[in-house]
Amino acid sequence: MSRQFLLDEFKLEESWRLFKIMGEFVEGIDELHNIGPAVSIFGSARLHPDSPVYQKAEKVAGLFAENGFAVITGGGGGIMEAANKGASAKGGKSVGLNIDLPFEQKPNDYANIKLQFHYFFIRKVMFVKYAQAYIIMPGGFGTMDELFEAVTLAQTQRIRPLPIILMGSDYWSGLVEWVRATLLADGAISAEDMDFLQIIDEPEAVVKAVKKLVIL
Repeated sequence: MSRQFLLDEFKLEESWRLFKIMGEFVEGIDELHNIGPAVSIFGSARLHPDSPVYQKAEKVAGLFAENGFAVITGGGGGIMEAANKGASAKGGKSVGLNIDLPFEQKPNDYANIKLQFHYFFIRKVMFVKYAQAYIIMPGGFGTMDELFEAVTLAQTQRIRPLPIILMGSDYWSGLVEWVRATLLADGAISAEDMDFLQIIDEPEAVVKAVKKLVIL
């Protein structure tokens, strides 16, 4: 098999990958462009319905649905399932943006608008493009990724400023204090960057904070 043949095959594969990427963008935009005001809710896929955090996610999603917001999640289990469940139970738009993964990511039964993605970066665009606020529940690396990406996009003015709310002071206070005591103290971020983050515990207070900053 010649080197030129392999190069040609690689170019063909890359060209088809571009079409697949474009297709995922088109499908996502077609499905979500009329969704109206929405919030994206993130958190651990590993929490179960008996977890207080799961129950709080279900409640806050239901309250957002009652107040005219669609709820967008990653479409899997745990907090994603809880938020989709809470929104659909209140008759709201409950969006699940699922991702192809070798483990953990099984679509939940509560999203009434479902999309499937292969590429993480396209899914991330959908989270931020259609959300008026980010609600960050306790979670792991994926949740941290979404949190800091949203802060970075807002900090660099690549997106409009949007509320980024960390639910659960017990879980998030240590991280925020570390950011303040280390990143801010060392000059790695500016004092105003801390304003991107809010820590709020109660679902009613979260919805009130978002409504205060978002025009429906």
